[in-house]
Amino acid sequence: MTELSPTFLNDLLLDTDVAALIGTEADLKAMLTFEVALGEAAAKNGFIPQEHARALAEKAATFTPDRLSLQASTLKDGVVIPDYVRQLRDHVGGEAAKSVHFGATSQDVIDTALALKLRDVFDLFEARLTGIAALLEGLIETFGAVEIPGRTRMQSAIPITAGDRMRVWLAGVMQALEALEAVRRENLILSLAGAAGTAEKYGEKIGAVRDDLAHALGLAVPAYVPHAARGRIADLGNWQSRVTGALGKIGQDVALMAQNEMAEIALSGGGASSAMPHKQNPVRAEVLVSLARFNATQVAALHQSLVHEQERSGAAWTLEWLVLPPMLNATGVSLKHAVELLSGIRRIGKTG
Repeated sequence: MTELSPTFLNDLLLDTDVAALIGTEADLKAMLTFEVALGEAAAKNGFIPQEHARALAEKAATFTPDRLSLQASTLKDGVVIPDYVRQLRDHVGGEAAKSVHFGATSQDVIDTALALKLRDVFDLFEARLTGIAALLEGLIETFGAVEIPGRTRMQSAIPITAGDRMRVWLAGVMQALEALEAVRRENLILSLAGAAGTAEKYGEKIGAVRDDLAHALGLAVPAYVPHAARGRIADLGNWQSRVTGALGKIGQDVALMAQNEMAEIALSGGGASSAMPHKQNPVRAEVLVSLARFNATQVAALHQSLVHEQERSGAAWTLEWLVLPPMLNATGVSLKHAVELLSGIRRIGKTG
């Protein structure tokens, strides 16, 4: 979802919780957190004076960047950091301004800020997935023994229980939960590699600086230069598609079960039709299918962004900015709708 979409779609297709965690306010906070922690780590290892790090930390508390300037400069520079750092240096002032952003490059700030934001996003997604698993376990306990027709290739097969079908739903959710830890580990990393990935300003002390900075930020130090090695981002996209795919599977099954001629499920809060008042459309189930298909198509774009030329790429990196936020939103929305859909199941199986 973007701001170009009609606002009346917001409740259907926008996750305001995710938006708050990855939006402008969160980004500015994460970038400033990086710069302050970088100053402290650089000072601790003797690269900038301690008083400069203290001045930066003190001034950071009252730093409010000019967002219009950031926006205009990003159009010119292709990235927000040059103007952001200029404004921060002006705010810090004096000799300490020279020590701001020491040894870092734009990509270090933005990639590390992304990791800081993703930490909260992962916590949110994990909580929602756990809640969905609990809802499914409750539905299995309540309706699991009910006999329903099994179908393969959309043709009648043999009788099964509702529990047989829902355990497949649960398996997809649990597999996504189990896979989250690896995605979290891959993505919650520090980037501090400098202009060309060599961290040239820190020399032999780069290991100590990275360790101190990562510890302060609660991130891990990768065993590789992350600027142009973007497998973690592709894996994040893959995982999100697995989440929305698992929920889309639930949505597709529910939509089919809700067909009038099937009537194998009863849902609360179904949607109305403008032309056919008798209808009760399984809107949330349908949206889960749409979100699954949306994320599946975005996976290819993230794999395109794996192609970074030389040490750093502008084009491939920008492609990530286009693709990743909508995927995170779609994943969050899918999780929210899945909770509401499963909470609204009132009956499984035929009546009478």
